[in-house]
Amino acid sequence: MSSAVEPQTTPKWIGKAVKRLEDGKFITGKGSFIEDLVLEGTLHVALVRSLYAHARVTGIDAREALEVPGVLAVYTAADLPELYAPGSGGRDAKVVQHPVLAQDFVRYVGQPVAAVVATSRESAQDALQRVYVDYEALDAVSDPLEALQNAVLVHPGLGTNHALQRRTTAGDVGAAFASAHRVVGARMVQQRVAPTAMEPRGVLAAWDKVQGSLTVWSSTQMPHEVRGTVAEALGLPENRVRAITPDVGGAFGAKINVYPEEILVAYLASRLEKPVKWVESRAESFVATVHGRAQVADLEMALDAEGNILGLRGRVVADLGAYILDTTLGNAPGTLLMLQGPYEIPAIDLELVSVYTHATPTGAYRGAGRPEATYYLERLVDMAARELGLDPAELRLKNLIRGPFPYKTLTGAKYDSGAYPETLRKLLELTDYAALRAEQARARQEGRLLGIGLCSYVEITGYGWDTGAVRINPDGSAVVFTGTSPHGQGAGTGFAQIVAERLGIPLERIQIVQGDTLAIPFGMGTAGSRTLSVGGSAILNAAEKVAEKVRRIAAHLLEAAPEDVELGERGWGVRGTDKAVSLEQVAQAAYSPRKLPPDLEPGLEGQATFNLKEANYPFGAHLALVEIDRETGQVRVLRYVALDDVGVVVNPLLVEGQQQGGVAQGLGQALYEGISYDEVGQNQSTSFLEYNLPRADQMVRVEAHRGGTRSPTNPLGVKGIGEAGTIGATPTVVNAVMDALGIKHLDMPLTPEKVWRALRQGQG
Repeated sequence: MSSAVEPQTTPKWIGKAVKRLEDGKFITGKGSFIEDLVLEGTLHVALVRSLYAHARVTGIDAREALEVPGVLAVYTAADLPELYAPGSGGRDAKVVQHPVLAQDFVRYVGQPVAAVVATSRESAQDALQRVYVDYEALDAVSDPLEALQNAVLVHPGLGTNHALQRRTTAGDVGAAFASAHRVVGARMVQQRVAPTAMEPRGVLAAWDKVQGSLTVWSSTQMPHEVRGTVAEALGLPENRVRAITPDVGGAFGAKINVYPEEILVAYLASRLEKPVKWVESRAESFVATVHGRAQVADLEMALDAEGNILGLRGRVVADLGAYILDTTLGNAPGTLLMLQGPYEIPAIDLELVSVYTHATPTGAYRGAGRPEATYYLERLVDMAARELGLDPAELRLKNLIRGPFPYKTLTGAKYDSGAYPETLRKLLELTDYAALRAEQARARQEGRLLGIGLCSYVEITGYGWDTGAVRINPDGSAVVFTGTSPHGQGAGTGFAQIVAERLGIPLERIQIVQGDTLAIPFGMGTAGSRTLSVGGSAILNAAEKVAEKVRRIAAHLLEAAPEDVELGERGWGVRGTDKAVSLEQVAQAAYSPRKLPPDLEPGLEGQATFNLKEANYPFGAHLALVEIDRETGQVRVLRYVALDDVGVVVNPLLVEGQQQGGVAQGLGQALYEGISYDEVGQNQSTSFLEYNLPRADQMVRVEAHRGGTRSPTNPLGVKGIGEAGTIGATPTVVNAVMDALGIKHLDMPLTPEKVWRALRQGQG
């Protein structure tokens, strides 16, 4: 069933700016996170983590740790069955899964080596210092370009560090570059970044001896994935494992993975028959939770004398870290898929090599491959404009795809709908681009360094299928069940608006249930900006089923034909008359068999699924105005304007929240953030002293605008918004800084020192 939303109520809920229904408990301190969950008799786990990037473990002495009051046990790999965190790739990938505890060798700083179990967290932490691990240090490689050479192998059994190689070719690339008027290119580094969710990871597991079942609470994006993984690891049927996601304080893709700690805690709870809990510290999160980005690209673009793009070629090297988790291998292929971007490019030759390194595994982080692609492409476009003496806006407008849609790219993407030149023109109009350039010229005469950066992007969102259910209670209130598992996006408000739109129920009488595998038949969680297009469409389909039954019951009560009954301001009534019944009256009748038509079963609920057969492709254009302090190199963003087209907008406030937050994270990567490793593989960024997040006074209020190009891929007509700001912001800000400096390229983050040195070298 797949029916489009049509106006049926006044006021109309779809498109209305409704404040988030979820926020009351959070702003009053009543949220319930992993740390807030307390079970009687809970044991606590602390993990001994490797101090070396690569070493042989020659011995572990836990005798002193066992003497610490409250310590019950210390577990090593020898005490456990062979347990691994899940990780997969295509048939052409060389996959090494992450052991729950290190087996003989450690391969990155922070890898779990031993687990201390105690009656309190304090005792477990104290005991960590008394577990003595003997290491035989080995050569390490943490640089992906060095790993490419295979001089030091992360997994000698593979015979190579190359885990995945892909190539995408189309068109006559040789001819394109041979005939080019200009070829521009550069090596561009996407530094490692840490997701830094407000709440680090955590897991609590409890074994029910009577039922022979396990309940796992995890700060995950994928409760059903946790259930399936834990069941398989412990040899339990899935109906004996219940996974619950409490409130989650942010995730940004990093909590898609099922980590070693979740499997370890679940195993220990079943073995000890006690509740067992582990909560990640902030310091641990910098070494134990996946990092994002981590690529090096060598790319070239060919253009003719008029500025038409002729071809794109090059190589992307992706740093996987030491092991493969759920999302580790999927990011870089997404980069290749989206490297054509919103442009007409007649010839492409792109290579991907993903390599193991002695570093924390990488994985999905807000955009997962798409921000990387947009960054490379938009930097090349600006380099080309500089080489050809063209305005960056003019060069983009000359090359943007005009359709028809759906549009198949040379890299294999199928764009569902778009208006790329129109969107950029609208952005230029909104910002009065010509006036900005004039202002920049005046500032130059005054000795001020102003820069203007542009970006045009397209990205891919949505995948898979999901379940939704709507249950109307006898009093007319509703419970909505979703297989997605939002963690701060406000999706529950959007879901309530969809149900209110279709059934006429006030928002405050709608409850959302999510993140519980016992309550939800199945769900694919929240990732890839799929929540509304897939989960929302499933809920719409379920609401349609309920609406059809409501219509039939109302018709029976009103002694009318069902086709004459519609939802209006006074409830469900007969078209063209003042005869109507409220939803409450219909609900009461639904639970009273004698008041129902003879062919209807009692109750009022509907369950449905939605399978997204083709992804949707949001797009947009961003602009940044920056100023550089000549004396300090400090970059200040004076203005940021985002025009993002995400199809039908269910709630503008929810969309703007994603725009503001996404730009903040993209700006953070552009100017401040970065994980660095030294020559022996030590992580140099293990606290907020070394890892710089943007502060409130360093941010600018984003001027957020939205397009409305409907997607044909789902009945709501929506596209994803979760990653748009992050995708657009990094190239936009970097382009602005390069424009101010008047130089070709600097790698992120554009710290004051890096910019200051560029100025002192006479480059700006």
